[in-house]
Amino acid sequence: MNKTFLGIAALSGFIAVALGAFGAHGLKPHLSAEALQWFETGNRYHFYHTFALLAVALIRNDSKLLSYAGIAFLLGIALFSGSLYVMAVTGMKTLGMITPLGGLSFLAGWGMMGVYAMRN
Repeated sequence: MNKTFLGIAALSGFIAVALGAFGAHGLKPHLSAEALQWFETGNRYHFYHTFALLAVALIRNDSKLLSYAGIAFLLGIALFSGSLYVMAVTGMKTLGMITPLGGLSFLAGWGMMGVYAMRN
């Protein structure tokens, strides 16, 4: 087990729950339907990739490839979910240009995890 990624996954899950509750209860009355959808999409992918971080943490191996996958998932959460969170709250649609970079990071993480699985 990788305790660093376990701690990161725990923190990410905590933040995802807190932001989800904040969005549902605090922001819902203040956001447009479109902005709320951005926020919810960011939160959903935040949760999905928190579970991916947890998988990286729980696989008993010191593989650099898995570590890189975990870093890619974390970067994806920051870029994809983070840009959607900020875009929803601020209305700055130009942040939407960052979102695909987060999606590419997610794809890279899953790809590295797949390569790890095929090699082992």
